[in-house]
Amino acid sequence: MKVVFDTNIFISALVFPGGQAEKAMLKIIKGKDSLLISRDIINEVLSVLAAKFGGDRESLSRLAVNLSETGRMTEIKNRITFLADGPDNRVLECAVSGGADAIITGDKAMLIVGKYDKVKIMSLKEYLSE
Repeated sequence: MKVVFDTNIFISALVFPGGQAEKAMLKIIKGKDSLLISRDIINEVLSVLAAKFGGDRESLSRLAVNLSETGRMTEIKNRITFLADGPDNRVLECAVSGGADAIITGDKAMLIVGKYDKVKIMSLKEYLSE
């Protein structure tokens, strides 16, 4: 399955090791699913880490490289303005442009949508139970 992780999944995996988000990352690392990622998503993850958790430049640079190597970099074909939150739209753009099967998120506004275009929007718990 091709998936896109919302920023909150990456942040949770990095900040709370051993949790559910880390299990989702391990599914990707073990090759059970493939991760689609975009420059916008990487930039959002780095921005949140720097602002909320004080990540230093060198660590953030290494993380950017690791994320881009873990997932398949997706070129955004069309901008989407469906949701009120800009970063949520960047996740939709990555999913639609990359032909993802699902978006994995903890964002309630996205979860309420349930599906966008052909992309299912699912919780972390739902993803891990598949």
